[in-house]
Amino acid sequence: MKVIPLKEGRFAVNKQKEFTRLQQGERIDDGRLKMAIQPFLIQTDNDIILFDLGLGIVQDGKPLMYELLEDEGVFPHQITKIVLSHLHKDHLDGIGHFSGNEFIPHFPEATIYIQKREFDFALTQKETYSYNSKVLESIPFLTNILWMEEDKGQITEELFFEVTGGHTPFHQVFWIKGTQTVFYAADNLPQKGYLDYAIAYKTDYDGKHAMELRKEWQTLAEKEHWMVLLYHDMKTPILYY
Repeated sequence: MKVIPLKEGRFAVNKQKEFTRLQQGERIDDGRLKMAIQPFLIQTDNDIILFDLGLGIVQDGKPLMYELLEDEGVFPHQITKIVLSHLHKDHLDGIGHFSGNEFIPHFPEATIYIQKREFDFALTQKETYSYNSKVLESIPFLTNILWMEEDKGQITEELFFEVTGGHTPFHQVFWIKGTQTVFYAADNLPQKGYLDYAIAYKTDYDGKHAMELRKEWQTLAEKEHWMVLLYHDMKTPILYY
């Protein structure tokens, strides 16, 4: 199994959830949050999987994610499965882009797994900066969506999921279990620093619950030697226990 972070870049984020790419070595001190955005490419014996999809940056008419994949020797049509933790725009918008009024999907040949309850909630949040309503409203027209409705279960023999809530009401996390366990908690555990302090973050839908989940996961990760993927960490995309 190969696990590869696909780093779209380092960004500064303001309260309106506007993402500004930081140049190499650029420093800011204006109150904006700093974070990486990096979906993960997982190659197993049976599948080529993406964990979340990034901001969907398009450069010269070509999605940046295509370039990042091709740098790893993978072409977009080879992706077999895409699993989405939640539907904030920095995790979802790489699903496609608009050319005029036409929505162009980026991965039409992959099966895309979306938690239906998370989608229904996201549609009610049109006034919330974290969501891109225009992209959300395009999703039902895609023919390759697989709607997830269970609280937990298996997608394949090796890929497991659980709806935990925390960062959003129906946020879900994923494990790939093989010779080593790979764990992805997305924005319930986005950066290494979240493990250093027991903090209930106000930016979470249920910060206290997310905090308790992190304690449980860290204990299991240490006991079972997990590989933990950190979507927003600028220095440490993967923690090895």
